Amino acid sequence: MKELLRTTNPVKLALATALLEGEGIAAFQIDVHMSVLEGSIGILPRRVMVRDDDHARATRVLRDNDLDVP
Repeated sequence: MKELLRTTNPVKLALATALLEGEGIAAFQIDVHMSVLEGSIGILPRRVMVRDDDHARATRVLRDNDLDVP
């Protein structure tokens, strides 16, 4: 799996995941439960991961929808 996106913005995470699922690309969010360590203040970023084979296509999908990806 490769990291596709890292952000603290929950709206961006939800949008990215929905766009990827709409294109048939399986996306997995990690670091979701890190709020236990940070006290629920949202300073630790969450990551969206995709399969290695889907990374290039997933990057194009997010860029086409004006989401910043590295």
